[in-house]
Amino acid sequence: MDEFCATHEVFTQDVFACADPRRRLRVRVVTELAWHSLFAHNLFIRPNADELMNFEPDFTVISLPSVKAEPKVDGTRSETFILVNLARRIVIIGGTEYAGEIKKSIFTALNYLLPAEGVFPMHCSANVGSGGSDVALFFGLSGTGKTTLSADPSRRLIGDDEHGWSDTGIFNFEGGCYAKTIHIRKESEPEIYAATESFGTILENVIYDPRTRVPDYDSEEKTENTRAAYPVDLIPNAVLSGTGRHPNNVIFLSADAYGVLPPVARLDQDQIRHYFLSGYTAKVAGTERGVTEPEPIFSTCFAAPFLVLPPERYADMLIERVNRHSSDVWMLNTGWVGGPYGVGQRMSIAHTRAIVRAVVQGKLHGVTTHADPIFGLQIPDLVPDVPSEVLDPRATWSDTEAYDRQARKLRAMFEENIHMIGKSASTAG
Repeated sequence: MDEFCATHEVFTQDVFACADPRRRLRVRVVTELAWHSLFAHNLFIRPNADELMNFEPDFTVISLPSVKAEPKVDGTRSETFILVNLARRIVIIGGTEYAGEIKKSIFTALNYLLPAEGVFPMHCSANVGSGGSDVALFFGLSGTGKTTLSADPSRRLIGDDEHGWSDTGIFNFEGGCYAKTIHIRKESEPEIYAATESFGTILENVIYDPRTRVPDYDSEEKTENTRAAYPVDLIPNAVLSGTGRHPNNVIFLSADAYGVLPPVARLDQDQIRHYFLSGYTAKVAGTERGVTEPEPIFSTCFAAPFLVLPPERYADMLIERVNRHSSDVWMLNTGWVGGPYGVGQRMSIAHTRAIVRAVVQGKLHGVTTHADPIFGLQIPDLVPDVPSEVLDPRATWSDTEAYDRQARKLRAMFEENIHMIGKSASTAG
């Protein structure tokens, strides 16, 4: 990689990670591709002219797609490598043009550095009400609605992907957004759609007409993982400081393709740990090659590839902060109701938005609940603007015995996954 940089033109961006000045990490990004350099400019926090003078990086990222590993020589599984050396504070990326590796490598580093400073690193989006007091966090894997639900025009966006929770509140790690664009519509996601059309926004893996240059956001020709990378200030109501108070509500999002999890449930302390460590969603047919029926995806703490410390350490940090600041924790199913994928229907985005609105406005406090018979989750009996029959997943199935079988099957998958996490932790210990 040193030889490549010495013999080719490369691009350098000096940027910051962490909106909280006390936690700020100075990052130098060296790239082979000009658009990767623009990606770093869009996604990280941009220093002003004074801050760029005498800039000395705390971490360096070198991304050179043309440099490929030799698996037999280097001990890698393929020609692609993403190597993070925490001691030398350097990241090297090769054999891949996927720009997301640039930002995720620094997120990995922050998952190691920040807990030692008493900061909980989180793979979540965050927004706040117009008054600035009711902060909400949204944890969720790709395709669960994390970016869409946090970009609510009635609230202000703090950030769409990575945050820290310190003793003074939360702060964004980034200065930009990395939104999925597959099937995006101007009517349902106006703020994100407008950002995709703005000058300087990067569209990654998006197919477009070479004559008209109009993007086809419905095309999965390259991948379903189509993206737009843009500065957060393209969202009209963004919080430009990237900071907020301690959250009132923490929301876990799961797109349950089995169709058995409730649209909303309030979690107790044991359930918080269980579902945070699970980090559940599901792949469905048509979104991944070779997938013909629902397939569970468990990503520990909603961030498995980026965790450096034992998962229980992050779960402990979440529960300690939730208890200290009296935050409510909820689980929302943005997936299927009335049956599994292929039988039931996808949860209405309008209903999901109504549930989120009720949560953040405190309208579910004092509402009576009933217990789900399989998972033991407490389901509200009433949510404004959501039909009562939608709230009980079992009641939406035409065959309740089939629901019970499917629910027990998914519960067993959760339990097996938690068992494997505990087994891995004990082995590592």
